[in-house]
Amino acid sequence: MKIKTLYCAMLSSALVFSSCTNLDEELYNLVSADDYGKTESEINTIVGGAYASLRGYGSSTDEGNGVNCYPASEYVFFLNECSSDEACIPTRGTDWYDGGRYQQLQRHNWTADNTCVLAGWRYAFVGVSKVNAIVYQVEQSGLTDEAKQKVNAELRGLRAYYYYLLLDGFGNVPITTDFTQTELPVNSTRKEVYDFIEKELTEVIDLLPSGVQYGRFTKNVANTLLARLYLNAEVYTGTPQWQKCLDACYKVSGYSLTPDYKANFLIKNETSTEIIFAIPYDHKQGTTGNYLASMTYHYNQKWAFSADGSYQWCGNGICAQPGLYSSYEEGDNRRDKTLLIGQQYRADNGSEVLMDNGEPLCYTEEINSNDDATQPQGARLAKYEWSATDSWERDNDWVLMRYAEVLMMQAEANYRLGYTSTALNYINKIRERAGLPGLTDLDEQKLDDEWKHEFAFEGLRRTTNIRFGTYFKSWWEKDDDADDHHTGIFPIPAEELKKNPNLRQNPGYSDN
Repeated sequence: MKIKTLYCAMLSSALVFSSCTNLDEELYNLVSADDYGKTESEINTIVGGAYASLRGYGSSTDEGNGVNCYPASEYVFFLNECSSDEACIPTRGTDWYDGGRYQQLQRHNWTADNTCVLAGWRYAFVGVSKVNAIVYQVEQSGLTDEAKQKVNAELRGLRAYYYYLLLDGFGNVPITTDFTQTELPVNSTRKEVYDFIEKELTEVIDLLPSGVQYGRFTKNVANTLLARLYLNAEVYTGTPQWQKCLDACYKVSGYSLTPDYKANFLIKNETSTEIIFAIPYDHKQGTTGNYLASMTYHYNQKWAFSADGSYQWCGNGICAQPGLYSSYEEGDNRRDKTLLIGQQYRADNGSEVLMDNGEPLCYTEEINSNDDATQPQGARLAKYEWSATDSWERDNDWVLMRYAEVLMMQAEANYRLGYTSTALNYINKIRERAGLPGLTDLDEQKLDDEWKHEFAFEGLRRTTNIRFGTYFKSWWEKDDDADDHHTGIFPIPAEELKKNPNLRQNPGYSDN
């Protein structure tokens, strides 16, 4: 049995919970205080429901309401990547216009009714609500007080992860921890949300599992999340916390860089020595929501992947922004392990793959425009391994945290504190694996480039852009060099404001 199977199999235990911005629904006490929650398997079932929420939910569920919110493939991923300088979803003929939502992300002129913005909010708050419900169940169970504390430590850690996403994306969000609450919540300030996350993590960290435990919210995961929080503290609160970032990084142990960068993104990447936290996927266990490959490759990529053209459907959507591919240094082995470019060839006879119009399928870095791209334009996201026998739902685990990020946080925090030689030691470990010579000096541009190339399409780029200030500058198809949009946070979705009159819109945005 795979290590990840335990958490993949928990889907059958998933419960239907109320959204934290719609608190007037009936509560269900599904755990008997006397009869349930006493055995290890019952505890795993309870906690597994919270871990399953990391995969998001589909548009056919009650939470979806027509919005597909899987974190590894659609709107939640699109929200962060396409509002950064890394990715885009250009309109190709009649495909991928979708009301202009992706153009809004690219050009930083999104509004409160953008579906991707709504998806990011709902993904995190549905996760929060599910955790709150499971904490409530645990409190009603027959566990001892000591056992409840340990179970709830993992749950509170997961909730802190969701609140980190909300802090980073929306800033001034409600803090809700009580599943029995019936009144509609009000906004907390961004500083209050920051303080809440820090307090939650520091309070539970000693109760969390120790060592390297795949798929669990462990001490290592908590310290990595704390380091992320402190790395961006100046953005979130106005006060830098570089030393606190280093202190948290030093407590992460038991991991090492994999010799091969690609090992972190293989189909069986649970064997990686580098992954600190991931969302497990295994289609045989019924997991859903991991189909990014189908969102990036051209429709006829199937002929390159399978001899009989039976590979799963591809949508020819998200791709790299022009300039990303060519920004890699020559000899950087991460480039071709991350991006697919050039002529594609058939798996059966080695001839050119053709598009339906008879022209060769040859991916190009350049894109005419975000409004009018041709089918093969844009380098494709090829980070996760594919197989000719892939099902629609891939089996690669979706990487949320890996040890290279800890090294990069140590490099940046040391640089910000003036310890450049120490920073170089950390950044050059990463460059060595990439097949590059070590740097002898360091500045913000070199740091930013290393973040970009090491973590392309891992969901970190928007946050890095904001921290380095590039988020507010011009880039491809975004010309406003005075962009403040809007101080680095998204609007509270218009639909959520309608449901909860106690919420107040973020500064700079209208309610619709």
